[in-house]
Amino acid sequence: MKKAGSNSQTKVTAAVIERDGKVLMARRRKEAGSGGRWEFPGGRLEDGETPEKGLEREIAEELGVRIRVGEFLQSVTYRSPALSIELLAYQAVLVSNDFKFTDHDEIRWAEPSELEETDFSEPDRPIVRLLVSKSVRAAPPRP
Repeated sequence: MKKAGSNSQTKVTAAVIERDGKVLMARRRKEAGSGGRWEFPGGRLEDGETPEKGLEREIAEELGVRIRVGEFLQSVTYRSPALSIELLAYQAVLVSNDFKFTDHDEIRWAEPSELEETDFSEPDRPIVRLLVSKSVRAAPPRP
């Protein structure tokens, strides 16, 4: 990734994959960057690649499954001394379901309300807040 202070940010994608009201989260392998923390899976775009195509490629590489990319959700700018990224989050739907991990050691399906209690990587936290706020607004009123 590009160092903070460089002229451009690295563009990174993230898939918010939902099924039966739950959201897929993936835990990075301990030896990977942000190891042991949870994230919405995705990765860096290659030169000339659209975010949608890059996200499809990254999910296939990291999780061994195919997705169909849907609506754009949010852009998150994240800077630290070690990196500078623009994280582009998209809704996505699983097209295949035969997971094979490369960068992760575990996946879980979680209710949006459970996401805030999970140790997510810093760049993913604004997406967590967005999903939690959407689920609160979508929840039926209590009697």
